[in-house]
Amino acid sequence: MMLAGKLYTIEQAHVAEVSGIYQLSWNAAHPIFEGHFPGRPVVPGVCMMQTVQELLELMLQHKVVLKKSANMKFLNMIDPNAHPLVVTEIQYKLQEGEIKVTASLKYEALTFMKFQGTFVEAQ
Repeated sequence: MMLAGKLYTIEQAHVAEVSGIYQLSWNAAHPIFEGHFPGRPVVPGVCMMQTVQELLELMLQHKVVLKKSANMKFLNMIDPNAHPLVVTEIQYKLQEGEIKVTASLKYEALTFMKFQGTFVEAQ
């Protein structure tokens, strides 16, 4: 995992058969925030997406690759100081060799990202 344990830490995990709810804490001291953005840290959208992929891989116990993003919306910025804990919810369905995924990153009533897309097992 590229970001786990460095940019974020899994504080709690509740995993069911085809879904998972993870409470993550962000590392506000991570070097990525020195450039994104000095004095006003914001978790980059690509890091939010990488987090979803890493948590999905954790659930499935194998590497995956994003095949298609049907819908990806970044609705609010994650400031690791203002929003130190974020809940990531992931649901998936295996269908014809593909993994259909719906995910979101939230803090209380505030939604940061919504995602719907398709992953495949990495070769």
